[in-house]
Amino acid sequence: MRTEKDFYTNLVYARQLPIIGKLIYYLLKMLGSEIPVSVPIGPGFLLEHGGHGVVIHSKAKIGARVHVYQGVTLGRADIYLPISQSKFEGIEIGDDVILSPGSKILCKEGILKVGNGTVIGANAVLLQSTGDYEIWAGSPARCVGKRPQVEEKAA
Repeated sequence: MRTEKDFYTNLVYARQLPIIGKLIYYLLKMLGSEIPVSVPIGPGFLLEHGGHGVVIHSKAKIGARVHVYQGVTLGRADIYLPISQSKFEGIEIGDDVILSPGSKILCKEGILKVGNGTVIGANAVLLQSTGDYEIWAGSPARCVGKRPQVEEKAA
């Protein structure tokens, strides 16, 4: 059975298709998600709830099995500067990360890395790199705990 999640997630992957990829990018944008064609996304990605209000910078990289909820932003923290003066290099999201509703991941300098298995809480404003399997919350976000690592059972 196809679900709404499948539809939006399939559109995200279809951005990479030759010829029609750019059209699909614009369709996603009209549906409320801006995810540039240049953003590599690993397998198992989920754009939850249609990804309304999701904005991802063109210099972002997203790992495998990442869940992105509505209102998430990945971008520059120094938007007051012309791009030529910015020291922003990009944002890398590891595998098995959860970006909760309204979370903002903003980088001012270099590359901000969100570690594997990390959870960024609802409406958190993350301004620094994280370790693996951490839970971050608040504005500005701080580490508030560790996420247990769950080993998947073989089917």
